[in-house]
Amino acid sequence: MADATTDSTPFWRSKTLEEMTEAEWESLCDGCGRCCLVKLEDEDNGRIHATDIGCRLFDAGTCRCHDYANRSKTVPDCVTLTPDAVRTLPWLPPTCAYRLLSEGKDLPWWHPLVSGDPETVIAAGVSVRGKVYANEDEVAEEEIVERIVAWPLRWPKAARGKRAG
Repeated sequence: MADATTDSTPFWRSKTLEEMTEAEWESLCDGCGRCCLVKLEDEDNGRIHATDIGCRLFDAGTCRCHDYANRSKTVPDCVTLTPDAVRTLPWLPPTCAYRLLSEGKDLPWWHPLVSGDPETVIAAGVSVRGKVYANEDEVAEEEIVERIVAWPLRWPKAARGKRAG
């Protein structure tokens, strides 16, 4: 007889990143859009700086890619997340489900797989909705450095801990 606790364990707690199906893997994305913001690397020290500029394919209203299936063809430097990649990418936001799970942590209360509501990522202040200045095709390349911001690489205060009430 199967143990009821085991049967109700969410897949992200019972499987490694490598064991997940494609659908499970894709469902880990909370739709925050932080990884779709343009990042700049300091040539002198390798430090990564986030901006409030979205990728040319990023829809700031829905926080989704306009052409997810073909994104790597249109944006050659778009990184496809894999279990190996999430363990080595220094620019993944600290709130990223892929990063959290690769570090042995659980999904937070606001993640849609936990809350059952895709809007909790917005309520927790994790989403970039309403925070994107423009997409990269709308900003001159030399002006992008002026759009460096710290918040995409930080954990929002509202997203910490358990949700009150």
